[in-house]
Amino acid sequence: MQTSLELAVSLPKSVYEYGERSSGETHGVVLTKPHVVNLILDLVGYTAARDLGALTLLEPACGHGAFLVTAAERLVDSARLHNRDPSKLDAAILAYDIDAEHVVQSRDVVADALVRRGLTSRAATRLVHSWIIEGDFLLAGRLQRHFDAIVGNPPYVRIEQLSPRLQEEYRRRYVSLYDRADLYVAFIERGLNLLSPEGVLSFICADRWILNRYGAPLRRLLAERFQVRCYVDLHSASPFESEVIAYPSIFAISPGKTERVHVGKLDTASPEECAALLPAMANPGLKYAGVTVSEYPSWFEGDAPWVLSSPAHLETLRALEARFAPIEDVGGTRVGIGVATGNDKVYILEDDVDIEPERRLPLVMRDDIEQGRVRDARRFVINVFREDGKLVDLRDYPKLARYLDEHEVQIRKRHVAKKNAANWFRTIDRVWPELVNLPKLLIPDIAGSNEVAFDEGKFYPHHNLYFVISKEWDMEALGGLLSSRVALFFVWSYAVKMRGGYLRFQAQYLRRIRLPSPKDIKQSLMKELAGAFRRRDFARLDELALRAYDIGKLPEFNFVDTRK
Repeated sequence: MQTSLELAVSLPKSVYEYGERSSGETHGVVLTKPHVVNLILDLVGYTAARDLGALTLLEPACGHGAFLVTAAERLVDSARLHNRDPSKLDAAILAYDIDAEHVVQSRDVVADALVRRGLTSRAATRLVHSWIIEGDFLLAGRLQRHFDAIVGNPPYVRIEQLSPRLQEEYRRRYVSLYDRADLYVAFIERGLNLLSPEGVLSFICADRWILNRYGAPLRRLLAERFQVRCYVDLHSASPFESEVIAYPSIFAISPGKTERVHVGKLDTASPEECAALLPAMANPGLKYAGVTVSEYPSWFEGDAPWVLSSPAHLETLRALEARFAPIEDVGGTRVGIGVATGNDKVYILEDDVDIEPERRLPLVMRDDIEQGRVRDARRFVINVFREDGKLVDLRDYPKLARYLDEHEVQIRKRHVAKKNAANWFRTIDRVWPELVNLPKLLIPDIAGSNEVAFDEGKFYPHHNLYFVISKEWDMEALGGLLSSRVALFFVWSYAVKMRGGYLRFQAQYLRRIRLPSPKDIKQSLMKELAGAFRRRDFARLDELALRAYDIGKLPEFNFVDTRK
């Protein structure tokens, strides 16, 4: 798709130093269990019963060779079934890895597998050197062939962990590397563009891209040119050899137009569950322990998030979205996030720190909210901005200047300071002092459910809190609606689900909440909502919200009810 892919680019090894996890493994390297590898190869149809010698397989980040060993074994078995010489299958497999040690290890384990299948050591060595290449798959030149099967577990690396030079080159080449994308989306994009007309790509990777903003360009590419064959949720499963928090999924995609899609869920991804998945998809009426399969009669259009709870949930969600407008289109309402400073130890003050009073604002943090009430912890955030958005002249504020000078070393270490040395003391976010005096609703970032608190207009929110302000709503009545299961249903449908059932209440998900117009809600109902919100009567709020939305009930959905 990208003409720049015609040229290979070679960058120094130093740009690939992502660092190590606490386990000692390299960031991005997560090893897949053998039975999960078998499932993925089955999903792309890479089975010994087919004439695999006539096909081509690509593994774009082979790591320690987990996929290649099984693929090579199937290839040799197939060759013998179809009267091919296994030693002459040089073009059947291509694999990449940027790590020389991984390449050596993969070659060794695959060669051993070939020898166990009866090839000579010499033939096995020649094949693995032909198949497995040291290099960056994303920066390799245009390949002269397309592939019938593309499989793997692409690297788990956030884009901000990459060196600026590598980020720049990747972003230039791949439209999917949007916003704060994970590197695996670029592997998906390039893999899709290397499929043969009948080819299938199946990866195991984190599922963030199906819902998050950064996945929008990739979702649009899929909607326009590709067919989603199936999707498998592994949230509660353990598909990897090491313990990682990855929220994984498996998907199989080919060129074409998506129609009906089987969506599966594996409880543990055990060998038995993995073996049962394809039969369960072929026979939806059959029941297999630990395996759930739903059939979606239609798929998602454009860059719309993939809401994959169940067809019944999706039907309810779409009905509500057809009737009600997004929260920021109703009643002059706005969703925002509190201030990020880059160094809270410096910019968040206790009451006894002596700087000019007009340069500090009262601050509320997540820990200051208890049972919907805001506790004044006597904390303050430094405001280094003038009303026009420019930085203050420190000569006008000698106490502030002295305080910042005392902490200059720490302040200059921040990324925002390094980007602009002249503005070294600015906070990451601009501070808007007028926000302090506005009545606002405060919502923590991570919670089991919608924990909404009301600030009557006394504090500035910290960046671990989102805020909602409005020109037309009674803020306590709005707080009642946003505290209800109806509002939670919108967030639950779109938000990333974390281990333990917790959700991320980020702005991109809060903005998915739909609301009735305040003009369409009777004043008596408004008063009841506000009163129940003040009393923290969530059972009553759930009933009142159903009335406000004029619906009888919601489908059941699992969440950790932390409202109190």
